[in-house]
Amino acid sequence: MSKFQLLYGFHALTSRLRHHPDSIRTLYVDGERQDARLREFLAQVEAAGLHPRMVAGERLDRMAGTRRHQGVVAEVSPIHATLDLDTVVSEAGADLLILALDGIQDPHNLGACLRVADAMGVHAVVAPRDRSVALTATAAKVASGAADTVPYLTVTNLVRTLRDLQDHGVWVVGTDDQAETDLEGTDVGQPMAWVLGAEGSGLRRLTREACDQRVRIPMLGSVESLNVSVAAGICLYETRRRRLRSDASVPVDAPGKMR
Repeated sequence: MSKFQLLYGFHALTSRLRHHPDSIRTLYVDGERQDARLREFLAQVEAAGLHPRMVAGERLDRMAGTRRHQGVVAEVSPIHATLDLDTVVSEAGADLLILALDGIQDPHNLGACLRVADAMGVHAVVAPRDRSVALTATAAKVASGAADTVPYLTVTNLVRTLRDLQDHGVWVVGTDDQAETDLEGTDVGQPMAWVLGAEGSGLRRLTREACDQRVRIPMLGSVESLNVSVAAGICLYETRRRRLRSDASVPVDAPGKMR
């Protein structure tokens, strides 16, 4: 089994160059592509001291298993998370925001969730090690660099992890289209974890029962459910919006605030 992973696409590889250039073992570039975007990318590659291999686009197609590699594919060493969940919780403090994903199987959904998580300042994305998609090259490409900036922590038992978070004072809220309360009815002004399940099946029963609160996203149209990354974006944005509004309402000379 190869000790390397494949990564492809401009956003994913530019992020890897920025954050972990030493992890790039071999970089392959479509030798027939000569556009400005590739030239800009190669300038960053040169600045990092790397020497790409120019190959035919068909070879990149075979390596990536898709034609959507944008002409850049790399063999990279895995980046192992240096943070554990206890450290994430203690360092984030009262601002803690975690996204837990229960049973997400589609790498496109995982990548989109990581991208949303990065945009909304999530401190970590948590998922069970089993019954969940791994952080594949496809997920990393869709994440557009967020796979290198948002810790993706896989755990043996998601329910146990949620209960451990509760023991640390984290408010655990799951989305459930059968819930009586909508997302406006949860308190976001405390350390919290949003728990979302796969589109259609939703949260598993034990995961649902482990939540402190279950809320629904109000739906005004005819569709019955949202893609998990869309639902995550709504929940996380609503959390950040209300937290920012709450912070703005605190007087400048209040204790703990900068004068």
